[in-house]
Amino acid sequence: MEVPTPVPGPREMVVKIHACGICGSDIVEWYRLPRAPLVQGHEIGAEVVAVGSAVQRFKPSDRVFIPPKIPCGSCVYCVKGHFPQCAEIKERLPGAFAEYVLVPEVFVEKGTYPLPDNISYEQSTFIEPLACAARAQRLAGVRKGDTVLVMGCGMSGLLHVKLAAARDCRVVAVDVNPMKLDFAAKAGAVMVVDGSEDIAERLIAGNGRKADIVVLCSSARQAVEAAWRCVDKGGTVVLFAVPGPEEQVVVPVNDFWMKEITILTSYYCGPPDIMEAMDLIGSGTVTVHDLITHRLPLDDIVEGFRLVSDGRESIKVIIEPHRK
Repeated sequence: MEVPTPVPGPREMVVKIHACGICGSDIVEWYRLPRAPLVQGHEIGAEVVAVGSAVQRFKPSDRVFIPPKIPCGSCVYCVKGHFPQCAEIKERLPGAFAEYVLVPEVFVEKGTYPLPDNISYEQSTFIEPLACAARAQRLAGVRKGDTVLVMGCGMSGLLHVKLAAARDCRVVAVDVNPMKLDFAAKAGAVMVVDGSEDIAERLIAGNGRKADIVVLCSSARQAVEAAWRCVDKGGTVVLFAVPGPEEQVVVPVNDFWMKEITILTSYYCGPPDIMEAMDLIGSGTVTVHDLITHRLPLDDIVEGFRLVSDGRESIKVIIEPHRK
């Protein structure tokens, strides 16, 4: 739809969206439906084109990254490091599947990051998802030498593979799609497993034992059940993706109690994780450009959503709103 180009208020600014990735959460109906109707898009690379009279931090032509939501930094949750659970700031950045976005005052003040020269607009679309992966692996205590099993090799799963490999872990990747397993091998997985096989059996045969860390990047119930069977004693299962709310997940509590298994969830990221992700991308420690499979103009966004929903032909789909 066509709408007027926004004009910033005194403490607002307008950014031009050069690139915006389609996230897996954008296609999950139970996740997005409560907020509908809405313009989606939160993995952005943008340029400031207009600022309000009271804005001092930014000027037109500045390159920026802006996350979809930000924490206050001072509530009880933020103080404990649970930035995604901040109860104070509820405003979200307007969806970036658009040519221009009006950035609210609170985002101008607390939630806009200057984009370094060594990070392109395309690479900027990976900052938020990589920050989420970095936070999950930090919470899980991923260490050098760990065996990390990544269940599901979509874009987020492959970022987990790359990040764990960069930390000198032994990474094993699982998916049912041969193309994605090929991407995982190139991303640093020392072993790939077809998800239709007995994953635990293959893992033990190829690795000598089960995994220290299992990162669940698939919402399929079969993947959850396989994750339980693949974690070693004293290990950790990270629920990075979860089944829909209608799905009942059964946890083998008695078995896990005796084996001292940790189950943790990781949702979104915080400012420290965003800074870490920018450092990882800017330094080349984690390369991301090789995960881009499609670049589409805004007029073809329906095709982009089809590609991500289907999942067989794509990894990272980027929308370029000013591309014709």
